[in-house]
Amino acid sequence: MVDHHQSHHHEPEHAHDPANHNHTHGTLDPTLLTSEKGIWAVKWSLLILLITAVFQAVVVAFTSSVALLADTIHNFGDAATAIPLWVAFAMARKLPTKRFSYGYGRVEDLAGIIIVFIMLVSGVLAAYASISRLFQPQEIHQLFVVAAASLLGFTGNELVARFRLRVGKEIGSAALVADGYHARTDALTSLGVLLGAVGVWLGYPLADPVVGLVITCVIFKIVWESGKSLFTRLLDGVDPEVIDEVIHSAQHVPEVLEVTEVRVRWIGHRLLADINIAIQSDLSVEQGHEIAREVRHQLLHHLPYLANVTIHVDPATASGERHHLISDHTHDQLPTHSH
Repeated sequence: MVDHHQSHHHEPEHAHDPANHNHTHGTLDPTLLTSEKGIWAVKWSLLILLITAVFQAVVVAFTSSVALLADTIHNFGDAATAIPLWVAFAMARKLPTKRFSYGYGRVEDLAGIIIVFIMLVSGVLAAYASISRLFQPQEIHQLFVVAAASLLGFTGNELVARFRLRVGKEIGSAALVADGYHARTDALTSLGVLLGAVGVWLGYPLADPVVGLVITCVIFKIVWESGKSLFTRLLDGVDPEVIDEVIHSAQHVPEVLEVTEVRVRWIGHRLLADINIAIQSDLSVEQGHEIAREVRHQLLHHLPYLANVTIHVDPATASGERHHLISDHTHDQLPTHSH
């Protein structure tokens, strides 16, 4: 049987709802839908965090709490991260071109770099303010107002965390999910401001800058973890479990005898996959095509964020890419090589 190469795209006719595994057939591109949801989540996150940060900034102005200042700087930084995410989701709606044939999903990864940088800057500013206050203590005024601002920071960040996590998981956006967990961590650091206020109230004035330094350490920890995750994605790294799920899903088709050379990578919040499957050697090209189509169906069913899959069908007697190599040969004066 002649090798059959079938390129399948997750096109508009096959949208997947991860909540109930129902397949709908219409004219809307799933990438467009997920990008719209992403922008919607980013808009509301930006609004909530801005309101929270502005209120905290007002409180900082007449209380002189450096712990609250660190939390306020962090919240302004978090609000700023919504802007590159907004741009990324907007770019993801643009159609592929001859120059950018895979579309603009990578802009989301670029947004991740900007987000990490913003978080790093906010951490440096918070560290500077906290260390300065350790050596030049100032009296903290209106401790109950500081405590109230702390609780507001916790509430605002927790609302944003739940919002980002829910939408991020719905659309498969790692950047939005990461930002959601980031916001949840920020909610806990906001409670730290409350502890600092309690410490000052009990007669320990250095409790406020110490809490500011703790918040700074949390910021730097988030920067480190987010940076590692982003670096992994830039190198086309994925969770190994995704590879296992691709293989398992393809094996749901009884005619598939073997699954080899599975490669998966992220383009923004969409997955791309390339796999080789082996089928019986005496099947026709048309039968091979139908098997590949069913494999595609299974993959889209079990991996709702799969945007594109290229399936190469091999006969069972020549399964795997090692059978596609061409013998060593030379081109004029160029070195010997193989394909």
